[in-house]
Amino acid sequence: MKHRARALPGLLAAALAAAGCVTPRDIEDLGARIGEVQSQLLQLQRQAPSKQEVADFEAQVGEQMANLLKSEADMQVKLSELGSQIEQLQAKLEDTNYRLAQLSQQIAATNQELRNVRSAPPAPAPEGEDGAAPPPPPAGAGDPRALYNAAYNDYLKGNYELAAREFEEYLANFPETDLADNAIYWLGEIQYRQKKYRQAIDRFDEVMRRYPRSDKVASALLKKGYSHLELGERSNGVSRLRQVVRDYPSSDEANLARQRLRELGVDAG
Repeated sequence: MKHRARALPGLLAAALAAAGCVTPRDIEDLGARIGEVQSQLLQLQRQAPSKQEVADFEAQVGEQMANLLKSEADMQVKLSELGSQIEQLQAKLEDTNYRLAQLSQQIAATNQELRNVRSAPPAPAPEGEDGAAPPPPPAGAGDPRALYNAAYNDYLKGNYELAAREFEEYLANFPETDLADNAIYWLGEIQYRQKKYRQAIDRFDEVMRRYPRSDKVASALLKKGYSHLELGERSNGVSRLRQVVRDYPSSDEANLARQRLRELGVDAG
């Protein structure tokens, strides 16, 4: 091919000279143009990649693609692991929020009990035959306030079995006192903490049924909702919590109900 390209100007020149139709100047110009074409052709031949270069390039591209695919797979694994860690953190956060809500409710209930104790007038001490006050009776012997306080203190200390017996004794001896509704409520709280959720629901219902105007109704309704949720009865639990928000919108119990509903992913309406 190269030899033929080099011989092409001479052959053309001889042919044109023999024909006598062009001048020597024209022949030189034509030869120069043909030489340029040959030069360009040779340059293109030098620049064109060989089969080996093409194969090497394809191999490099294939290797880079394989590395990219591997990097993508590694990234997917890392993203999956990160998602799992986030889910675990969210679960821990929900559990912490629930425990804080429980603690807040207990603090609110304790504060209410303290207010009740402070506002209650002291019982007049009966005088003995000689005009002197007799020694105070033992807890439960005849003093409803002493028996109630003893039961409540045992509840705060976590002595649930003893507290339950004392609250039961209180209700058996003083069923018509102002603290009877509280005693029933705390019996429900004890059963709730002992994970006896069905019995706790019965106690909370008793508070609402027998003492519809009691200041413990909102708390009883809230804990009834919690108990249903613990039993896996989501629909009943959500319904009770929404009732707390609807009937007692400005109460501490309503705030706790809203928080629990948010954790469950449902609205309070």
